[in-house]
Amino acid sequence: MLKGKKGIIFGIANDHSIAWGIAKKLKENGALLAITYQNETLLKRVRPLADQLNSNLLIKCDFAKEKSIDKCFDKISEKWTSIDFVIHAVAFSDKNELNGRYINTSKNNFINTLNISCYSFTKIAYLFSSLMKNGGSLVTLSFYGANKVMPNYNVMGVAKAALETSVKYLSVDLGDQNIRVNAISAGPMRTLAGAVISKSREVYKYTQENSPLKKNVNLEELGNTALYFVSDLSKAVSGEIHFVDCGFNIIGMPKP
Repeated sequence: MLKGKKGIIFGIANDHSIAWGIAKKLKENGALLAITYQNETLLKRVRPLADQLNSNLLIKCDFAKEKSIDKCFDKISEKWTSIDFVIHAVAFSDKNELNGRYINTSKNNFINTLNISCYSFTKIAYLFSSLMKNGGSLVTLSFYGANKVMPNYNVMGVAKAALETSVKYLSVDLGDQNIRVNAISAGPMRTLAGAVISKSREVYKYTQENSPLKKNVNLEELGNTALYFVSDLSKAVSGEIHFVDCGFNIIGMPKP
């Protein structure tokens, strides 16, 4: 389905990352991938995964560092004259503030969380859309905590709400270039990012027991959804927040 298409994956941290599940599925369907990593510590985990994907473009990109996204863009554009898609699967907040009450959020962590988790996607869209000369697809990851209050999600919920609104504005800004912008709102998963949220295991268990399908989503299922958004199957879809959470988002109150 993706033979001849090239794209970039931001956010692989290990083989439990949602970005990894997506990357595997896109590679299986013929995509040529560039992979980014945050720092030297994570490089040790990411390099073997990039090798499995036969990716010869492994580029450092730390959203917290000034000009890091610009430098990443420069390196990509030196190798490729055009791309077809970008997967943005990066979010961060101080784990000490993903516990207790949102009202206790510090100013520095608020700004840092919004910068890394939300603004980075806008910056990526601004830069990399210039390489989407034949149109393309930008996909980011969200969570139900952007719409409803979830325990201990706190400022990350605010960041994801901003991210989801960014998807809508970007879809309009880039629509005349035939570039589609969408978000996948994934259900709870046992990932490195999810583990920093206090009592995440209880949330995982609750959604598993109370979703219509009585389970939580897995990496392959999220990969399939990303495949849809990157492929020509979704050529008429843009500005959408697509839930892949086994139906949990429709529940107002679980059955007594």
